[in-house]
Amino acid sequence: MHPVVKPALRRGWRDLNTVQFGMTPAQALTLGPVDTATGSFLELLDGTRGLELLRAQGPRMDLPGNQVDRLVRRLARAGLLDDARGGGPAADALREKREVMERLGPDLASLTLTTSEPGEALRRLAARRETRVQVRGAGRVGSVLAALLSGAGVGGVEVRDVGQVEPWDVTPGGLPAEAVGERREAAVRRIVRRAAPDRPPRRAERPRLSADTPCFSLVVLAPRDDVAVHAPDPVSAEPLLASGTPHLYAGVVEGTGVVGPLVLPGETGCAGCLQQHRTDRDPVWPRLVAQWRSGRKHRMTACDLALATTVAGLAAAHVLAFLDGRLPSSAGARWEVALPGLDWHARRVLAHPACPCGAAEKGKGEHTSGQGRSHETMAVHGPPEGSLHEAHAQRPAGTWRAHV
Repeated sequence: MHPVVKPALRRGWRDLNTVQFGMTPAQALTLGPVDTATGSFLELLDGTRGLELLRAQGPRMDLPGNQVDRLVRRLARAGLLDDARGGGPAADALREKREVMERLGPDLASLTLTTSEPGEALRRLAARRETRVQVRGAGRVGSVLAALLSGAGVGGVEVRDVGQVEPWDVTPGGLPAEAVGERREAAVRRIVRRAAPDRPPRRAERPRLSADTPCFSLVVLAPRDDVAVHAPDPVSAEPLLASGTPHLYAGVVEGTGVVGPLVLPGETGCAGCLQQHRTDRDPVWPRLVAQWRSGRKHRMTACDLALATTVAGLAAAHVLAFLDGRLPSSAGARWEVALPGLDWHARRVLAHPACPCGAAEKGKGEHTSGQGRSHETMAVHGPPEGSLHEAHAQRPAGTWRAHV
């Protein structure tokens, strides 16, 4: 282990004996009292020294070798340390790609803030390169979403859609103006390639996947049709439910942005559950949906550019959280935000007993995201002159893991 105090956490001294790591309430913690020897030793935790060298230098700073081990161990438990050489073989291979690491540096720094195990952040970043995500829909939301996922290091991003790029599809960060008239899939495929910090090694055993092949870590349904956003068709998701493929809904309808639900087949409410609950509350709901779906197609639907980009960004964040092994708050819920107030709120999507998805039968229809921080208080003792204490550890939330 080559311990390094997480560089993403800004450090400041609250007084002569107390140091604060982090600025925001979600991350900040204080350590104190910190004596001079311990404060100087913290400066050595920069990732350039292994434990053996740190043990050798400790006595020169009035820190015996056993105190060095205890301090490093407890700082790691507090979530303050990373391992500059940790993460396993895949992480080692990624470290060798200097340009890729420079591109993904901010993403890696962010991951260190949500992981507590030294070396875990780079391991998860490297694992993204082996995941495959399919985005169904290449409009203002889907194209930006696909580019974001690719730029964040997801190794396989496939986009499925039909038709040609229209002038109103052009979006900063998504489809460019020069793509108008091209096939949607071809245009977005080029965007995904350009956004990627690096193309991971191609696996010989991976064939090209069709739209219904259940070999994705996650499928995002981002339709350009606003009716499909507001009232997703349960039939279109049946192959995903049957194959156990997690899927997330996202889109814009009449000035309202929607992210969710994230459907974990057999565990959280799905599009069919959403439809059943709406019908229970409003018996004429199926009649309205049938009219919306069969009515005259609108040539131009309402899709505010800034709102669509916001939805794409939030959806991408939820996808990445899931791929990194966490359970985002969209599991069993739809996050909605409407113009002009732009107040986000969540609408729960509970499992419905009449839905064939089976989530209600398993009693997991109220699956929660595990939000919030789990804290552990510990004493991190320094040399006889002083000590460190009150270090709060953050633990990962969620247990559902994406398939690689």
